[in-house]
Amino acid sequence: MSLLIKNARVIDPSRNFDEVTDIFVDNGVIKGFGMFTNADEIIYADGFIAAPGLVDMHVHLRDPGQTDKEDILSGCEAAAAGGVTSLLAMPNTVPATDSAETIKYIREKAADAKAKVYIAAAITKGLKSEEATDLDELKEAGAVALSDDGRPVGDLSMLINAMKRAPELGMTVTAHCESLEIADGGIINEGEVSRKLGVPGIPAAAEDCGTMREITLAEAFDVPVHICHVSTKSSVALIREAKKRGVKVTAETAPHYFTFTEKELLKRDADYRMNPPLRREEDMLAVIGGLADGTLDAIATDHAPHTPEQKSDFVAAPNGSIGMETSLAAGITALVSKGYLTINELIQKMSTSPAGILGIEAGSLREGSPADIVIFDMNESHTVDPKLFHGKSRNTPFKGMRLKGKVKYTVVNGEIVYKD
Repeated sequence: MSLLIKNARVIDPSRNFDEVTDIFVDNGVIKGFGMFTNADEIIYADGFIAAPGLVDMHVHLRDPGQTDKEDILSGCEAAAAGGVTSLLAMPNTVPATDSAETIKYIREKAADAKAKVYIAAAITKGLKSEEATDLDELKEAGAVALSDDGRPVGDLSMLINAMKRAPELGMTVTAHCESLEIADGGIINEGEVSRKLGVPGIPAAAEDCGTMREITLAEAFDVPVHICHVSTKSSVALIREAKKRGVKVTAETAPHYFTFTEKELLKRDADYRMNPPLRREEDMLAVIGGLADGTLDAIATDHAPHTPEQKSDFVAAPNGSIGMETSLAAGITALVSKGYLTINELIQKMSTSPAGILGIEAGSLREGSPADIVIFDMNESHTVDPKLFHGKSRNTPFKGMRLKGKVKYTVVNGEIVYKD
């Protein structure tokens, strides 16, 4: 089966390529660029951008165990609609992704999904920091990363062992940086808004102490670590200084942290509650600055589906928001349109860089590469309507917003899996 994408502006940050041309795909692989005339299927992409499919390195698919919120297939439907062709599934499932058996279940179910599902396996059994998992078994079963995301690893010896073993196994440690003692049951950022609402707050220090801990370990043992969902001004500064010292640290943030501040919580709407929480304006601007100067390497969504019933109570609701269907448009709207990043730099942070951090075959449009491609109109505006989403959940902070940028096609292994 051949596919021809005609007259697109092709952007590939992996080789500094940015030209209007055709892409010819055959049997799921990119075969060439230039002027082509015929194929089994043709996409006329005049005025559109064709880029490497997005790589979302922080996704909660809720499967197994919480499939009322999302499952592997529905989550990948959402991914396809957002231009995400590869994603990293986090391990806080039920049961946790801490065994070869659970990894096998995820891989088998993902075989028919509309995106490629890579797996982050747990560092500790049940994410409880009581017993270490068998890292060799997890690697052999197919995991590419290690994390207890949802919670920090409480036992330092287990975390250090994982950080040391991960490079040997060709895996990436992605770290949820939080001091649970400092967070102390808070539900939004500690500050003016939490005091006004009379709800417990999470100090920025909870994240910052966790970030400093992971950086210290990476530096002490000269091993890599990836910092998840950075939200504070202080953590951005800690990562920036660590990079200057040569520490092997990479980091991600999420679209909600460069779009919103804690003031959204005045609505008492739990769709704006996530962990880490929305912070102050100075934190939001620091996150944007960290993206602009390269301190923050990647943009991931921390896609965290919940049911409307669970999100109906502002105080009792679980943390988390969904994001795969809005992430590209959010980046174009908040970063590219305002001049903080070029569209090439945005694609780098949403595709090429996360693929490199995870060491997966993605994030590039080269001859011989898998034909995983997002085609989008950078200038088309739309209003976010959660009723039109393709996943099971609707808990988005972007609801009702006017965003710029629209995914028109998503291609995985040369097959069109989404068409606007």
